[in-house]
Amino acid sequence: MNNLKNRVNLIGNLGADPEVKELESGKKFAKVRLATSENYKNKDGEKVTDTQWHNLVVWGPRAEFVEKYLKKGQEIAIEGKLNHRIYDGAEGEKKYFTEIIVNEILMLRPGSAQK
Repeated sequence: MNNLKNRVNLIGNLGADPEVKELESGKKFAKVRLATSENYKNKDGEKVTDTQWHNLVVWGPRAEFVEKYLKKGQEIAIEGKLNHRIYDGAEGEKKYFTEIIVNEILMLRPGSAQK
Protein backbone atom coordinates (compact mmCIF):
# COMPACT_ATOMS: atom_id res chain seq x y z
CA MET A 1 0.00 0.00 0.00
CA ASN A 2 3.00 2.34 0.34
CA ASN A 3 2.96 2.93 -3.43
CA LEU A 4 -0.57 4.38 -3.21
CA LYS A 5 0.45 7.30 -0.96
CA ASN A 6 0.50 10.68 -2.72
CA ARG A 7 -0.10 9.26 -6.19
CA VAL A 8 -1.89 11.07 -9.01
CA ASN A 9 -2.98 9.60 -12.37
CA LEU A 10 -4.49 11.89 -15.00
CA ILE A 11 -5.42 11.82 -18.67
CA GLY A 12 -5.95 15.16 -20.37
CA ASN A 13 -4.86 17.65 -23.02
CA LEU A 14 -2.05 20.19 -22.93
CA GLY A 15 -3.39 23.74 -22.68
CA ALA A 16 -0.25 25.29 -24.21
CA ASP A 17 3.13 24.28 -25.56
CA PRO A 18 5.44 23.14 -22.74
CA GLU A 19 7.79 25.70 -21.21
CA VAL A 20 11.24 24.10 -20.94
CA LYS A 21 14.13 25.59 -18.97
CA GLU A 22 17.69 24.49 -18.31
CA LEU A 23 19.42 25.08 -14.99
CA GLU A 24 23.06 26.13 -14.69
CA SER A 25 23.85 22.50 -13.86
CA GLY A 26 22.54 21.50 -17.31
CA LYS A 27 19.50 19.69 -15.89
CA LYS A 28 16.25 20.46 -17.76
CA PHE A 29 12.73 20.80 -16.45
CA ALA A 30 9.43 21.46 -18.18
CA LYS A 31 6.28 23.16 -16.96
CA VAL A 32 3.03 22.08 -18.58
CA ARG A 33 -0.64 22.91 -18.01
CA LEU A 34 -2.97 19.92 -18.36
CA ALA A 35 -6.75 20.17 -18.77
CA THR A 36 -9.00 17.34 -17.67
CA SER A 37 -12.69 17.55 -18.57
CA GLU A 38 -15.75 15.78 -17.27
CA ASN A 39 -19.19 15.91 -18.88
CA TYR A 40 -22.48 15.59 -17.04
CA LYS A 41 -26.09 16.75 -17.23
CA ASN A 42 -27.32 19.37 -14.80
CA LYS A 43 -30.71 19.33 -13.08
CA ASP A 44 -32.31 20.83 -16.23
CA GLY A 45 -30.90 18.04 -18.41
CA GLU A 46 -28.38 20.34 -20.13
CA LYS A 47 -24.94 18.99 -20.93
CA VAL A 48 -22.22 20.65 -18.82
CA THR A 49 -18.45 20.31 -19.26
CA ASP A 50 -16.37 20.84 -16.12
CA THR A 51 -12.68 21.45 -16.93
CA GLN A 52 -9.99 21.34 -14.25
CA TRP A 53 -6.47 22.71 -14.87
CA HIS A 54 -3.38 21.03 -13.42
CA ASN A 55 0.18 22.37 -13.21
CA LEU A 56 2.75 19.71 -14.13
CA VAL A 57 6.51 19.76 -13.58
CA VAL A 58 8.66 17.27 -15.49
CA TRP A 59 12.40 16.79 -14.80
CA GLY A 60 15.45 15.35 -16.57
CA PRO A 61 15.09 12.99 -19.54
CA ARG A 62 11.29 13.22 -19.34
CA ALA A 63 11.57 17.00 -19.76
CA GLU A 64 13.61 16.41 -22.91
CA PHE A 65 10.87 14.06 -24.17
CA VAL A 66 8.25 16.74 -23.43
CA GLU A 67 10.31 19.38 -25.24
CA LYS A 68 10.79 17.20 -28.31
CA TYR A 69 7.38 15.57 -28.74
CA LEU A 70 4.58 17.42 -26.93
CA LYS A 71 2.58 20.39 -28.20
CA LYS A 72 -0.59 22.26 -27.29
CA GLY A 73 -3.67 20.05 -27.61
CA GLN A 74 -1.76 16.75 -27.26
CA GLU A 75 -3.54 14.14 -25.17
CA ILE A 76 -1.31 12.56 -22.52
CA ALA A 77 -1.50 10.29 -19.50
CA ILE A 78 0.66 11.03 -16.48
CA GLU A 79 1.50 9.50 -13.12
CA GLY A 80 3.09 11.60 -10.41
CA LYS A 81 2.76 13.06 -6.94
CA LEU A 82 1.18 16.22 -5.53
CA ASN A 83 3.50 18.97 -4.34
CA HIS A 84 2.39 22.11 -2.49
CA ARG A 85 4.56 25.25 -2.33
CA ILE A 86 4.15 28.44 -0.37
CA TYR A 87 6.06 31.59 -1.25
CA ASP A 88 5.86 35.32 -0.66
CA GLY A 89 4.40 37.38 -3.50
CA ALA A 90 5.70 40.72 -4.74
CA GLU A 91 3.68 42.60 -2.10
CA GLY A 92 4.59 40.24 0.76
CA GLU A 93 1.38 38.19 0.60
CA LYS A 94 1.53 34.41 0.90
CA LYS A 95 1.02 32.55 -2.39
CA TYR A 96 -0.05 28.91 -2.43
CA PHE A 97 0.72 26.75 -5.44
CA THR A 98 -0.14 23.11 -6.12
CA GLU A 99 1.62 21.13 -8.83
CA ILE A 100 2.14 17.54 -9.89
CA ILE A 101 5.69 16.26 -10.12
CA VAL A 102 5.51 13.82 -13.04
CA ASN A 103 7.16 10.41 -12.72
CA GLU A 104 5.75 8.81 -15.87
CA ILE A 105 4.31 10.28 -19.05
CA LEU A 106 2.61 8.60 -21.99
CA MET A 107 1.62 10.22 -25.27
CA LEU A 108 -1.90 9.24 -26.36
CA ARG A 109 -3.17 9.63 -29.94
CA PRO A 110 0.04 11.24 -31.29
CA GLY A 111 -1.83 12.93 -34.13
CA SER A 112 -4.04 14.94 -31.76
CA ALA A 113 -1.56 17.79 -31.20
CA GLN A 114 -2.37 21.12 -32.86
CA LYS A 115 0.13 22.38 -35.42
